[in-house]
Amino acid sequence: MHARWALPLAVIMALPLGCLDRAEQRPRGELRGEAAAPAPGPLDVPPAAREAISLQEGFAPIVSRVSAAVVNISSVRFVRPPTPERTPFFSDPFFRGFFGPEGGAGRDGQPPPAPRVQREQSLGSGVIVSREGHVITNAHVVQGASQVRVALPGRPEMKAAVVGVDAKTDVAVLKLDGGEFAFAAFGDSDAARVGDFALAIGNPFGIGQTVTQGIISAVGRGNMGIVDYEDFLQTDAAINPGNSGGALVSMAGELIGINTAILARGAQGNQGIGFAVPSKLARAVMEQILEHGRVIRGALGVAIQDASPALAEALGLPPDTRGAVVSDVSEGSAAEKAGLRRGDVVVALRGEHLSDGRDLRMRIAETKPGTRVELRVLRDGRGLTLTATLDELPELQQEEPAPAPAASGALGIDVAALSDDLRRRFEIPGDLKGALVVGLGPDSPAARAGLGPGDVVLEANRKPVASPEQLKQEVEATGDRPVLLLVWRDGKTRFVLVER
Repeated sequence: MHARWALPLAVIMALPLGCLDRAEQRPRGELRGEAAAPAPGPLDVPPAAREAISLQEGFAPIVSRVSAAVVNISSVRFVRPPTPERTPFFSDPFFRGFFGPEGGAGRDGQPPPAPRVQREQSLGSGVIVSREGHVITNAHVVQGASQVRVALPGRPEMKAAVVGVDAKTDVAVLKLDGGEFAFAAFGDSDAARVGDFALAIGNPFGIGQTVTQGIISAVGRGNMGIVDYEDFLQTDAAINPGNSGGALVSMAGELIGINTAILARGAQGNQGIGFAVPSKLARAVMEQILEHGRVIRGALGVAIQDASPALAEALGLPPDTRGAVVSDVSEGSAAEKAGLRRGDVVVALRGEHLSDGRDLRMRIAETKPGTRVELRVLRDGRGLTLTATLDELPELQQEEPAPAPAASGALGIDVAALSDDLRRRFEIPGDLKGALVVGLGPDSPAARAGLGPGDVVLEANRKPVASPEQLKQEVEATGDRPVLLLVWRDGKTRFVLVER
């Protein structure tokens, strides 16, 4: 579990299995500017009324309306284990001795083979939210994935393209091709009340689509340390590993949340405390990803904390003061230009009172950069009004994921294209063309011939190989005959004959 999630109660993402400032109020248009929302649910079923289902009918009508839009997602990512020189123990002479005098020598003083790329597979859930096949799921289900496949009820499994990922809210958007799709209609998550019935639909533990029932236990949950921007709906509907990205549905059969995480005391499953990204936030993130390819957020440039009674009193303010205490102001930021100072308490934004620091943070982040906002501030017991023009929140650079290996048929190896990142990692010359060996079976023909991870295949049967696809074609064209490979390793080339 990530260190930043360390809490008195363990916060557990509704993890995929096997791996291992409110926005301006505006009417939300449909995707791509459509005039009206098509009917939700299976395309051959007439749209049902929006009124809540009576308890005497049970929940079957709601499930039949929405279940066709809830999908199972399987993703594959390729990761490289850390090398000794990248571990914190490597600088310690005691531990360094285990890796050899030059930091990594293998047996008999020979350099060890390059670290093998490892394959991780995860399972999660998702919700189709447009007739064209847009799917919302959790970022942690597909982030860094090289391959994503989606299983739809009553349809063959198909590939999905990752349109965009926003780790700050744990929301990702996928796109399916292949015609029209049944989809779930967005509901108004702001209208969800504590005590309302709710259904969770997803793929727990990879066993297949499952429906659980509960109530909305709380709204506006934040400061959980799960993601950067939190405004969760809490529910006691059973959510388990594999439910990530699944649907939280209202009694009107509408999508009000994307199931994301659970809270448990050392348990690995449901304890009756689950969290969902509200549909309003998920939809806003999706619209930005579809329009810009990423989420663009406003930034004020301050560090803030909640105005607790004790802190407010220490600042000379009434104990019941609510808002965000400014603990630091970044140089050159919108806050500094507006005149904010350390110790100020922001109590209102655009004339709307703030409940705490998280409230200010959410509202600022969801406001377009360049927008002028009015801040009501308490300073030394006096009230004043400041105006700030918001900056754009910079994006964190994501490390390039390991490329997906391509199978090379009967040789029993996995190969990858030579990206700039791989050339740096393996110290491969920039003018070298070929296919990099990133994995092979322990008793495969290639392993018996002496190939290893980090080798670069330059030729197959005396024909140049510039990509994994070309290598695969040459191997298949050889039939059952041995394959003669020209391989580069540690600055030298040699021929390797691989017997079938």
